[in-house]
Amino acid sequence: MLVIISMSSSCHAQLSSTFYDKMCPNALNTIRTAIRTAISRERRMAASLIRLHFHDCFVQGCDASILLKDGGEREAAPNNNSARGYEVIDNAKLQVEKVCPGVVSCADILAVAARDASVMVGGPSWNVKLGRRDSTTGNPSKALTDLPFFGADLQTLISDFARKGLSARDMVALSGAHTLGQAQCFTFRGHIYGNGTNIDPGFASTRKRRCPASGGDSNLAPLDLVTPNSFDNNYFKNLMQKKGLLASDQVLFSGGSTDSIVSEYSKNPAKFMTDFAAAMIRMGDIEPLTGSVGQIRKICSAVN
Repeated sequence: MLVIISMSSSCHAQLSSTFYDKMCPNALNTIRTAIRTAISRERRMAASLIRLHFHDCFVQGCDASILLKDGGEREAAPNNNSARGYEVIDNAKLQVEKVCPGVVSCADILAVAARDASVMVGGPSWNVKLGRRDSTTGNPSKALTDLPFFGADLQTLISDFARKGLSARDMVALSGAHTLGQAQCFTFRGHIYGNGTNIDPGFASTRKRRCPASGGDSNLAPLDLVTPNSFDNNYFKNLMQKKGLLASDQVLFSGGSTDSIVSEYSKNPAKFMTDFAAAMIRMGDIEPLTGSVGQIRKICSAVN
């Protein structure tokens, strides 16, 4: 069997959950307080922060490149008028800078924020590995090619995640983050108007009320119609009833190789939670900048 070792794997050893224990012992508590405050104001922010970390990691690694105002990734199609929560990370950074200036990277704050967001809405916790540094550039072209597309078929999704060192099981578990949050009409219009056999007709007609065949592109609908603000396994139960909002959700349960994983998670929420946490740790390991590469930004939206 041919074993391909990721070029970034040598960096992983340098990430450690105790990285700031001596340099900035109050870092994690400071971030947690900022994230809890933001989510208690707006529960949807939990989904936004998890997604922001995901969209960061899939484009040139977990390096906070998405946070740069002049980096080009914010304006790339998958993020433009869609990715949100930047100001929450900016505020967490501001609070951390007060307790230990110039020590904690924006990339690490984003990784910790995703974990704290999960916990805040009933999802799993995990030990976040730390020690990432921040990029000095963004990569808008990679944002177009490397972020999964809402209309993607199953094999494309599996390949998208495999390129990042993530398995099909990781992909299904991470898709389960769609137990939270909202999607804009333009992202699911093709699915609800496609007259396909892989969508419940009643569900499609309900979604059409707020998402016309043309216009209303930014109208929102919950990704999980049952409990859109709680981290649970209803997303997978929905898929088994053909009530996935995005085409890329429903393909996970449509007669393909991932059906059995969806079925397993629908019956066993504890297994989903465990696999989600493990997949988030692996995702956080994608191509980090460590050592003397990159920088520790003073503010997350701009290079020093």
